[in-house]
Amino acid sequence: MAMTKKEIQERSDLKRGVKLKSFKLHSSVIELLEQLSSKTGKSQTELVSDGVRYLAGKYGV
Repeated sequence: MAMTKKEIQERSDLKRGVKLKSFKLHSSVIELLEQLSSKTGKSQTELVSDGVRYLAGKYGV
């Protein structure tokens, strides 16, 4: 039996170790994230990941 799109996506996410996480952010932060994404060519997800990794390193986490 063929898998649904949802099943395919879930299987892919599991294989890549990806989980969905959502946040409510102030509109000014969203605008900044969009601008940074446009200027750097990185996805917004990459920018958030880079920022979290940077802070983890800074605080020894």
